[in-house]
Amino acid sequence: MRVRRRGLRMSGAGCLAMVLLAGCGMGSGSDKGEVVLRVVAADYGEGPLDSSTTFWKHLAYRYGKANPGVRVEVTVLSWNDVDAKVAEMVEKGRAPDIAQIGAYADFAAAGKLYPADELLSVRTEADLLAPLADAGRVHGDQYGLPFVASTRLMFYNTDLLEDAGVIAKGAAWQPRTWAELTAAAKKLKENGVRTPIALPLGPEEAQAESMQWMLAGGGGITNDSEGYVIDSTANVKTFEYLRDDLVGAGLTGPDEPGGLDRRRAFEAFTDGQVGILNGHPTLVQQAHAKGIKLGMVPLPTTDGSEPRAMGVADWIMAFKNGHPKESGAFLDYLYEEKNVTAFTAKYGLLPVTTSGYRRMLDSDDPKTAPLKVFLRALPSSRLYPVGKKSWAGVSAEFKKSVGGAVAPDGRPADVLADIAESARKAEGTP
Repeated sequence: MRVRRRGLRMSGAGCLAMVLLAGCGMGSGSDKGEVVLRVVAADYGEGPLDSSTTFWKHLAYRYGKANPGVRVEVTVLSWNDVDAKVAEMVEKGRAPDIAQIGAYADFAAAGKLYPADELLSVRTEADLLAPLADAGRVHGDQYGLPFVASTRLMFYNTDLLEDAGVIAKGAAWQPRTWAELTAAAKKLKENGVRTPIALPLGPEEAQAESMQWMLAGGGGITNDSEGYVIDSTANVKTFEYLRDDLVGAGLTGPDEPGGLDRRRAFEAFTDGQVGILNGHPTLVQQAHAKGIKLGMVPLPTTDGSEPRAMGVADWIMAFKNGHPKESGAFLDYLYEEKNVTAFTAKYGLLPVTTSGYRRMLDSDDPKTAPLKVFLRALPSSRLYPVGKKSWAGVSAEFKKSVGGAVAPDGRPADVLADIAESARKAEGTP
């Protein structure tokens, strides 16, 4: 068994340079002999007031105070841009030292990333939740480090469902089949709800919305052997249902699904304009802040069978820029329980470490209580095929084209076949 552990760490002070602030340069060293770590991260906030910039600013400042000689420069970018920007940096030979983005496997396959055992301390590596750590492996070595996670549930606006007669006042709702879901959406429409069911298949997160419906339809993006099955019969039937029974019946509101992003759908839900939609833990906080009474249940399946939970992890990775010890030391600090839980608590997300998982599960904080249903589903949830080098490209294909499958003249079989063909070519499979 190979053992590759980084040696004695360097120490250093730092200054923080955020992308929105004037600050330090973009080099990997300085005339003061400092090591400069360039970090690119995604923004989880909904606007300037809750931007992730604040978290990274404080994290880098505290790290710099404790570690003179290492300067940390952090650039925080929108989720709409960050994956493409990092890919562009890598292509131009200017990869950041650390990137927190949506996929890692294509960079790992190209030999551009340090493996975890050259970065993390034994304690940090052992603390990562095993299912998520395993999802970060390529050919047995871990290159993708889970940053935060979430599972997905179906949300509904309790007041809107009560007013439409879908449920009695004070009652819970758990539809078991798509037929029940469709019937509820029709009642919402008849009662004047602008968007009975939101279907965000726009470029922000179409792959997540697609996968959740695919799983509920008895399919998925991959099979149990991790082979792509994007154009399977089950998946085609799922998108035919979405096209005909939801979009075609006017149950998804006036927004074209292919042009509707998750963020706008969430905003409409918290404004009381959406009856039902798929969501992740962050929506709980956003809805409560707007006074929306909500319920959260698994998305029903086409035939009433047991639903399969969908999980999503975002990833952090370190590029081979000659700073494994410094990058590893900073990552160890990032994964300390106080930092993990500070970030997940701020954005209503799920921790990726065992220590953070236990702390949230055992917490008596009333703000944490609604998240525990998501947390319990995490260990057994189905994740994206993030270990495939092709996944970043396949995800981009979903974002670009899957919305067309549910357009009035959409042909789900053709759209999914095109995405599947791109996936097979990227994987080098027939």
